[in-house]
Order: sequence, then structure tokens, then C-alpha cells
Amino acid sequence: MLGGLAVRHSENVQGTALAAVLERADSRTLPLLGGMARPDGVVIASERFFAFAGRDGSLLEGEMPKVPRLLNRLPLLRGLARLSMSVSPLLRRDGVAGRNERLMLTAVLLAPLFFVFLSGTASLVAGIVMTVTLLAWLLRDRTLYLHGAEHRAITAAENRQLTATWQGDAAPSRFSLRCGTNFVALVLPVGLLADRLWPFAPALWTPIVVAVLSLALSMELWRAVQSSTRRVARVFLLPGLALQRLTTREPDIAETRIALTAIASVVRRELAD
Repeated sequence: MLGGLAVRHSENVQGTALAAVLERADSRTLPLLGGMARPDGVVIASERFFAFAGRDGSLLEGEMPKVPRLLNRLPLLRGLARLSMSVSPLLRRDGVAGRNERLMLTAVLLAPLFFVFLSGTASLVAGIVMTVTLLAWLLRDRTLYLHGAEHRAITAAENRQLTATWQGDAAPSRFSLRCGTNFVALVLPVGLLADRLWPFAPALWTPIVVAVLSLALSMELWRAVQSSTRRVARVFLLPGLALQRLTTREPDIAETRIALTAIASVVRRELAD
């Protein structure tokens, strides 16, 4: 089931109403929040809602698509479903990304399907070029700083420090255990291992199946690590946390408030029920 239409607000959303939402949220148990940083703002999402707060003061609000109940019960498939739903704010027609960016991201997602027709060397070179280009596009401008702001705002929500963080009296960590960077750091070794241990004879479709299986296995492992209370499980997150030193920068208070604005939009709708 797809989410409802997104609604864009062009006015500046800061003010007493936002402060009241943050104060109320600090006294309540909130759902898990995730997000993504962009050059022009920050996306924050719960399982039901998302919001994009722009650097220009604008706000885009929408609903997240729901993962079908049947898929939620099926290992591997549930991970792939959740992964696809997580990029909904970007790829949906009325979402955050513009038409040209949606086309580019779709092309990147489909590109590996065509790499199977290339030689091993050509496929490797094409993959490296595509990855470098994508990273340069995604991490341009103030994205690294807004990525740090996204983490800080989500940690503030988890620690019930939203109001203090908005006022500058608290500065939660810019590093996050649940960042997508940690997931990417898991995908790489899992993918290499899956490729090595693939038990069947190579075929035209083998790279596609291995890639999809690697994503599904990585998502299951990531979810298991996130839900584990054992400290040893955190070892799987260390590469991603180290990588975050490259993918985040220390945000200023204005950038942190952009992420907090998006959080306020999401939790306002969550607490309205």
C-alpha cells in the first residue's frame, strides 16, 4: 500500500508551535526514527510518516508506504521490502527528489542488471566509476554537515533532549548506530562472502541473484544486530561507525535545527493519534 500524497509547505516552520511539539516529544516514548541527508535539507521518517525540512525553511510532509503483512513475516523478503520502502521519500513522484534526480537514481539502481553483459574487468571499472559518481552527487555541498545534523537530532529524540538540543544546551553525538552507512559497511563483506560461497555454476543471472541475496542477508544481519542487547553484536557496527567519520561533519546549530524541524513534523503526527 502506497503512502498518501505528500504536502509541501513553503512557509518557515519555526516558532512557538514547533517548540511545543519538541517539549511534548521529550516527555513521550517515540517510535524509531531514521533519516537521510541531502544538500538542501534533511529527511526524517518513522514507519508511518516522513518529513523533509529544507535549508530554505520549507517543509514537505508525507506518509510512508506500508510493508505488506505477509512480507513482514518472511525472512530475506522482509528486508528487501523495508529497504525499498526506505527510499520512498526520494523516488516517489511527489517526493523530495526532482524528476532528473529520480531518473538518475533509478538508472543507478538498474545499472547492475546490465553489468552482467560486460567482461569482469569492464564490469569492475563501470562499477567503480558509477559508485564514485554517485557518492560525489549524493555528498555534494552541505550534505556531510546535514548528515551529522540528522544523527544529532535523532539521538536527541532518543535521549529526550530535543528542546535542549534546539536551544544549543545539548549536543548529542553526530555518530549513529542505526545509520545507513553501517548497513553499507555490512553489505560489502557479505557480498564478497556470498560471491565466494555461491554453490552453483556461474550463469548470466548469477551476479544479480548474488547481489539481491547479499542485500537481503545484510538487512537481516543488520536488524539482528540492532535488536541485540549483547555488546559483542556491536562489533559488526564498528566499520560503519568508523566510516561515519568520513560521511559526517560537525553541524552548526542552524543545520541541527533543520533536522529537528523535520523530527517535529513527524512526531507531531505520531503523537496526534
